[in-house]
Amino acid sequence: MRTIHGRTLLGLIALSALGSEPLLAADDDATTDAAQVQALQRELQTLKQHYAEEVRKLREIDVRLQALTARMGGSAAASPVALSPAAPMIQVGSGSAAPGASAMAQAQPPVEGASRPQAGTRSAGASRSVEDVLLQEHAVFNQPLILEAGMSYARYDRKQLTLNGFLALDAIFLGNIAIENVESDTFTFTGSARYSLTPNLTVNVDVPVLQRWTTYQKGGAGGAAAVVAEQQVGSEAHIGDVSGGVSYRLFAETANRPDIVLNTSVSIPTGRAPYGISWRVLESQGDYIQFAVPETQPTGNGVWGASAGLSFVKTLDPAILFASIGYTHTFARHFDDLDTNPATRNPGRVDLGNAFNYGVGVAFALNERTSLSMALTHRFNGATRVRADNLGYWQGVIGSDGNAAALNLGMTYAISPKFTLVASLGIGLTPDAPDVTMGFKVPFML
Repeated sequence: MRTIHGRTLLGLIALSALGSEPLLAADDDATTDAAQVQALQRELQTLKQHYAEEVRKLREIDVRLQALTARMGGSAAASPVALSPAAPMIQVGSGSAAPGASAMAQAQPPVEGASRPQAGTRSAGASRSVEDVLLQEHAVFNQPLILEAGMSYARYDRKQLTLNGFLALDAIFLGNIAIENVESDTFTFTGSARYSLTPNLTVNVDVPVLQRWTTYQKGGAGGAAAVVAEQQVGSEAHIGDVSGGVSYRLFAETANRPDIVLNTSVSIPTGRAPYGISWRVLESQGDYIQFAVPETQPTGNGVWGASAGLSFVKTLDPAILFASIGYTHTFARHFDDLDTNPATRNPGRVDLGNAFNYGVGVAFALNERTSLSMALTHRFNGATRVRADNLGYWQGVIGSDGNAAALNLGMTYAISPKFTLVASLGIGLTPDAPDVTMGFKVPFML
């Protein structure tokens, strides 16, 4: 019995030994699989990080390529950099697989610093029509040098009825009735240059050349109300007031904020000043001059001026909203003669007064090459003051303040990758504004 029990015990020990070998092998296989999974996960994470870095670099190169293409004046925007069609499929867990950038969007969270298009903002590859609108209403910073030639025409017509007498029985006017009318036609030829010093800073200079014809009419000549005297005074083309400015972009456009640019400029009195011009007397009674006209026409204000303002642009495809505010300060200047009487000489100082202006408008990019715009501009001028040397105190000039509002319609058309045609029409809304203005510009992008 002992032998049988011993043999039985040995058999049980052998069976237990045989049964433990598969269990140990299974444990080893599970450990190996877990290690391989961890290794593959680490390798996948490393590949994803490298892939995200490559995608970021591709996006940066794409943005730079589009900016350079726009700067060169290409009519077509640069094609986006495409990832290789043979990009490996990435799949994590049960997520769906997609090649290239789509897989990256699904398998990898956004990379900090990577550029992403935002709704309502202007992309680096903005259309040509949008850039043309910005050039006229705002400022562009992606063009190294822009030369512009322009021509404009302005028509001004102002009539004034003068009554010199009194009413008898509150119904009958006794005295002289005179009609004064001034009609002015002005042609302006302007050459401009804009240069980008940095991606956020540009400088510009404008050189105008003016030619003006003015017709003066005065009723009641010779004391007869039915007689109208007329005299037209013209001038040869003469340089106007040259101006130079600097534009600096304070804030770039985002989804919730417009593009904000600070604009400053200085006006130099290089034109012919309206003071000191000889006048020709056409009619007088004793020492009283009834009708006199200048010998020539002025082409400038005659004083220095400094301006500062802000301009705003928000692109909402296909609309472009823009607005501006500005303030102009003029500096008093001394002139040798302020009197319109050629027989007298009255030196003194002139202060034209300061001005405030604002404008709002909207433009629509119809296609890649064409855009239309509509804007309202309004300018308030302070009253002019003069101080004759023989008086020593300032005197305000009655009626010298101004309130000029105009409705402006514009169109831009890209003729070629380097040339753009800009046409504009302005309609005066107040008596101090020109009745109508028309202009054409041709910017040339180098």
